[in-house]
Amino acid sequence: MEIAVRDAKELDFACDALILPLFEDEGMDAYPEIDRGLGGLPSKIMATGEFRAKHGRVFLLHTFGKIKPRRLLFAGLGLKADATREKVRQSGGKAASCLRETGAKDIGLSTRTLSALPPLLPADFVEGALLSQYRFKAYKKEEDEEKGEIKSLTTLSAEDWKGRIRRLVAVEAGTRFARDLVNTPANDMTPSALAEAALGLKKVKVKIIEKKEAEKLGMGAYLSVARGSAQPPKFIVVNYEARKALPAAPLALVGKSITFDSGGISLKPSEGMEKMKYDMAGGAAVLGAIKAASELELPVSVAGVLPACENLPGGSASKPGDIVRTITGKTVEIVNTDAEGRLALADAIGYVRRSFPGATIIDIATLTGACSIALGDEAIAMMGTSEELIARIKAASAETGEKVWQMPLYEEYKHYIESEVADLKNSGGRSGSLVTAGYFLKEFAEAAPWTPAPWAHLDIAGTAWTDKDRPYMPKGATGIGVRLLLNFLENLTPQSQK
Repeated sequence: MEIAVRDAKELDFACDALILPLFEDEGMDAYPEIDRGLGGLPSKIMATGEFRAKHGRVFLLHTFGKIKPRRLLFAGLGLKADATREKVRQSGGKAASCLRETGAKDIGLSTRTLSALPPLLPADFVEGALLSQYRFKAYKKEEDEEKGEIKSLTTLSAEDWKGRIRRLVAVEAGTRFARDLVNTPANDMTPSALAEAALGLKKVKVKIIEKKEAEKLGMGAYLSVARGSAQPPKFIVVNYEARKALPAAPLALVGKSITFDSGGISLKPSEGMEKMKYDMAGGAAVLGAIKAASELELPVSVAGVLPACENLPGGSASKPGDIVRTITGKTVEIVNTDAEGRLALADAIGYVRRSFPGATIIDIATLTGACSIALGDEAIAMMGTSEELIARIKAASAETGEKVWQMPLYEEYKHYIESEVADLKNSGGRSGSLVTAGYFLKEFAEAAPWTPAPWAHLDIAGTAWTDKDRPYMPKGATGIGVRLLLNFLENLTPQSQK
């Protein structure tokens, strides 16, 4: 979808459909000339209750040539006092999805109501509209595939949108990239394919650490996950550094990248296992965020680290009771091979601390089923060692609508993962499993011999996939984390175009 801006009046803008965002307590008050041009019909529709501008509701009205737009789409924003940026974003998604189904090609957006209420920027509405149009089409041929494609969205505004449009395009591209990676089936999205996707990024440097080098580095935990698969593991390191990066501590984004997770010897139930291609959603989010950051040329330095492999129950697979040695020297007893993500992340975090001294670390992972049990499909579980870092992530969450909820890391949780035969065990059992998984990673963010790093963990197990259409997230991979991490990076810079 092409995005454009034009300084034009709503009555005079010829398009297939014009979106009018409306507040429930204002109705058509902001558009008296449109109401008059249609003989008061919009007001009558609202007076009868046929349409009320409740949040998320839409209503399509044909104009029959009385005004230039062929159709009007009323997009409900709810009560003005209750409006938020996320609600505006959701309304944009609902409106664009509705128009897609009508076959509209060229649509317009009035910014009159949105511009009157800072900080509800019209860009949030457009962002929701863009994100809602995603479809994964690589494996399915549909006769009417082109019918629903919206070709252009023109925002009616007198403001300069050059920077905003550039950012919107980058956000959509980064999110689409991540969604495509996650939606691709595991027979095609192998660790090698994920490495090729990283190598295809522009304005970045990519290093692929192969199995033999990983062995020399001492990544026994990560390699233990890959042992049951015929697919070779690929430890992917992506470096983005702007030509004029701000003088700040380096940042490392670590993304869990298990391209398929069967559970290994501790095999998962067969029902729903096909979705476990999404277990690399953390790595996809990291690549999507770096892609967007590089296209925007943000003045930051970022390393993306993706420990990619498959977790399968082959003849050489790791077994419950095995003990492995990590890059930090710590040993881990594997009591459950389905708790594999934390093993890969332990070595990835250790690698960051060894290779990027002093770097702040954010890891993002579909780590625990307990995350979904605790928070449902609505929020990312967050924990970490730096309150400043946590506060920055919360600020990014508030702006993007990608909700985070901080969980505790009490010292007592260490007892859950103590092993009688190794330094740690990789699972503390069902009780407290969300936070004990996080505490396991904390051990590697703070482990000797390197200086402890500011670290935060984001568990996206409940939010990386959706089984139902949401306002701007079609079924399947959500791309969660791309916008959150990008916004975090933007907040480090003064030149943000948010």
